[in-house]
Amino acid sequence: MESSGYSLEILLAVSAAMTIIGALLGWAVSRSATDDAKKNRELALKLDQVMQDKKAYEDDVVEHFTQTAQMLNGLTESYREVHNHLAQGASSLCQGAGPLPLERVGSNGEAAEIPGKLATTQPPLDYAPKTSPDEKGMLNEQFGFERDASEDEPQKIG
Repeated sequence: MESSGYSLEILLAVSAAMTIIGALLGWAVSRSATDDAKKNRELALKLDQVMQDKKAYEDDVVEHFTQTAQMLNGLTESYREVHNHLAQGASSLCQGAGPLPLERVGSNGEAAEIPGKLATTQPPLDYAPKTSPDEKGMLNEQFGFERDASEDEPQKIG
């Protein structure tokens, strides 16, 4: 019996070559898929670590500002205690002419409790006031310069 064109050796050689080529292609595809999966796992771990670091940083920031607020509250209370101590000492040592304790200043006290010199205080001025209306002010160009009478007359050229 005669075959239709291909011998058994050729068919076996082609099938062996195809098996080797298929095995190599399968190995390459599985290797790239494994590398991609490994990279994905590494990226997921890195992302998880970054998220944990961010959460820890946020917690540290919240803790820092909470502690800062508590410390400022304590500082304010200490300042109030020192002020009251000084006010009480000044009041007893100055026969009542000293400053008021903060409790009395903060309360709705009578106007008679605040000394007259404190009730009429003004903030400092950022300029020197004139002593008379004819005086040149500090912002005048001629302030601080003395002029001779001859300079007041126009000079004639020619």
